[in-house]
Amino acid sequence: MKVVVFLLSLVLFVASFLAFGYAFSLDGFEAGALFLGGIVLASVAFMIPFHLLERFD
Repeated sequence: MKVVVFLLSLVLFVASFLAFGYAFSLDGFEAGALFLGGIVLASVAFMIPFHLLERFD
């Protein structure tokens, strides 16, 4: 189960790179919305392992 969560987090993180890259090919509001979506995706990708996986002492 930990591997699935890690892979989901990795896919979301790579998708955030794609969102950042494609944001510069758009104009106006769409570019800002896609860039903000990339920030949200990266934030969620970092949030998943910290909050869903257990801690080790």
